[in-house]
Amino acid sequence: MNSFQRKSLYAALAGVGALGATTAADAVNVNPNGLGNVLIYPYYTVRSDAAGNAYNSLLTVVNSTDSVKAVKVRFLEGKNSREVIDFNLFLSAYDVWTAAVIPSPSTAGGRVVTFDKSCTLPPIATTQGGAGFVDFVNFAYSGDGGGSSLDRSKEGYVEIIEMSTFTTTDTVAIAVTHKNGAVAGQPDCKPLSDKKASSEATSSSGGLFGGMTMINVGSGTDYTADAVALENFNFGGSNPANGGYTPAGTTTPDLTFANPPKSQVLTNGSVFTSTWGASTADPVSAVLMHDHVLNVFVLDAATKSQTDWVITFPTKRFYVKNGPGLAPKLFQRNFNKTDGSCDDVSLNIYDREENTTSTPQTFSPPPPVAGNAICWEANVISFNANGTTSALFGSTNVANINTGFPDGWLQIGFFPPSITGTVHTLGNFTNTSITTIGGATTSGNSVTYFGLPLVGFEAESYTNGVNQLNVLSNFGGNFVHKTTTCIQVGNAQAPC
Repeated sequence: MNSFQRKSLYAALAGVGALGATTAADAVNVNPNGLGNVLIYPYYTVRSDAAGNAYNSLLTVVNSTDSVKAVKVRFLEGKNSREVIDFNLFLSAYDVWTAAVIPSPSTAGGRVVTFDKSCTLPPIATTQGGAGFVDFVNFAYSGDGGGSSLDRSKEGYVEIIEMSTFTTTDTVAIAVTHKNGAVAGQPDCKPLSDKKASSEATSSSGGLFGGMTMINVGSGTDYTADAVALENFNFGGSNPANGGYTPAGTTTPDLTFANPPKSQVLTNGSVFTSTWGASTADPVSAVLMHDHVLNVFVLDAATKSQTDWVITFPTKRFYVKNGPGLAPKLFQRNFNKTDGSCDDVSLNIYDREENTTSTPQTFSPPPPVAGNAICWEANVISFNANGTTSALFGSTNVANINTGFPDGWLQIGFFPPSITGTVHTLGNFTNTSITTIGGATTSGNSVTYFGLPLVGFEAESYTNGVNQLNVLSNFGGNFVHKTTTCIQVGNAQAPC
């Protein structure tokens, strides 16, 4: 049976490739093996928990290839996905870059600190002690009505986009390769410049992977999250308009740079390859679209357990405008100052014995719209939290669920009765090919993707109440979200 499934899948993918040289190979998709040329880290935080202990978020990105790469590193705050800092990073072959996001001692926000010697533009100046740092800024969000305080920068998410590669004989490759400088093990970043990088850049090749560790030393807990990897995102070479190298200080490339603008999703025994409008986030949104999110929660009194879910919408900023009213496409509402940009959801909650509740579950504090809604770009769903912050991460982008079940699971759906028309849908009309695994391929299909584009995970804590010498007392664990994918063929008006 396993052999048949593999052969059927190979046949399906071969059929997709037969439609044209670029149909499959150049379509952006989520790589289940975790390697790609775009990495989306679902969450970072430097907020403090209920005990007043602050988190540090430790980021790693690995270049698993023998090519020198230039990547855009972008940190985005969690309310409206506005940049708080970005820079260009150069990774030599098989290089690893590490950095920490910590509370800034000189501002009310976050700070990136690194001891890594990999080259960046602009350079991250090394201070006494060997570390370099850069503080987050509020320039991009200070006018959106959601608050201008640097406190907003204390939680959000990260995206890393590969721009270009360089051959081993290029000036850039020689400069950024480790053990090339005067000090053994360090690159010589002095010859590096945007002008030189632009002139020598060639197409991106993928092979990046990474993860984030959210560690709270004071509380003795640690949570981790793999970066979601997109492959075949772009083949822009040295042309910035096509996703190649862009100088430091520019806000491109971003998630609208998929080139060609195609997506590929494998679900329910079929491969869907859709072509979208150029310079839109639709290809990336399509591969991250889900109509339900499912995961567990743990609230055991004996272990004083707490649970937070992270749900991040990495393309939301490309669909939502500032101001009141409805969003133009896909998402439901615009970003209306401190109300955020709310999307209605449904909640179905169960305990471990299949019991549910007849009392409708509701978020607290109530969202600024009727019913249940999540209103930010990086959201934290908490369980039985007190006050206006989440139970584990101390998030202020919180929606709390009060439940009488000590343990169980929750399903969040993006099609409550309030959702009508084309909200929470992405339509692709006449531009989708469908290959059935083990079957035929058809082209020119009209399909509708239902749900919202998201990434995220669940985190849970445990406390050992036995207070003895040399007995560890605090523990943490986390699990990636489980999801369902709904793609309807034809002019469907209802989800699967």
